[in-house]
Amino acid sequence: MFKKIAIGVLVLVIVVYGGLLAYLYVNQRAFFFYPAGEIFDPVAVGVDAEIVTIPTSNDEVITGWYAPPSADEPTILYLKGNSGSFSAEYERFLSFTEAGYGFLSVDYRGFPLSPGEITQENVLADAIAAFDWLDEREDNIAVWGRSLGASPAVWVASQRAAEAVLLETPFYSAVSVAAERYPFAPVAWLMLDQFRSNDWIGAVEEPVFVAHGTADRTVSVSNGERLYADAPNPYDIWIEEGADHSDLWARGIWERAQAFFADTAQGG
Repeated sequence: MFKKIAIGVLVLVIVVYGGLLAYLYVNQRAFFFYPAGEIFDPVAVGVDAEIVTIPTSNDEVITGWYAPPSADEPTILYLKGNSGSFSAEYERFLSFTEAGYGFLSVDYRGFPLSPGEITQENVLADAIAAFDWLDEREDNIAVWGRSLGASPAVWVASQRAAEAVLLETPFYSAVSVAAERYPFAPVAWLMLDQFRSNDWIGAVEEPVFVAHGTADRTVSVSNGERLYADAPNPYDIWIEEGADHSDLWARGIWERAQAFFADTAQGG
């Protein structure tokens, strides 16, 4: 009898565990990406930028804002995180243009301003398309990736020649963060969009600046530290004590970014 009970319990555990893994697998992109968000108009928020559409893979297009530099400063390719529209970060773009910097930022496919499907392949292709579009217009490009956007930033820099790369709250890889959150699941086998920045950073020749907070509850600070340690051309790492995932702008990352770009980007 005890043997039958033990076998029954084991079968139940296996069924429940398998069902949980199946649920995580089927719904993983809903857990990872949060595309819904308010769309802002550049004129309404005071950003002097043009709304542009950029061809990307599979004959699709992405939409973004572009402003050329007004002084002898770089143009920033700003790659957003995994929630909402880039346009919600208009405060940053105001600061960029007020300081004479140009910028281009886009919504990846599946996010509010760009129709399509959210996948790693599409995010990376969209980032490359944005860089190539900008490269036709500007000679001096600095790539800034925030959170999820740090991964396509690393990818772009590994495939193209920029002047500098700033990674704000980056993950070592998305699959490593998932493994921290779901230690009971074989995420390396199940995860579709693994964003292995750690595999791409070795091909990044540009100087790399990493910024992270010690109290980051979304992507632990060890991710930024490990990625920086693997960079072939490390410039500096700023670890802000007590900062969470979205605190670095208020704590002065823009001032540090300008110093970094002045040291590394032509004409800065």
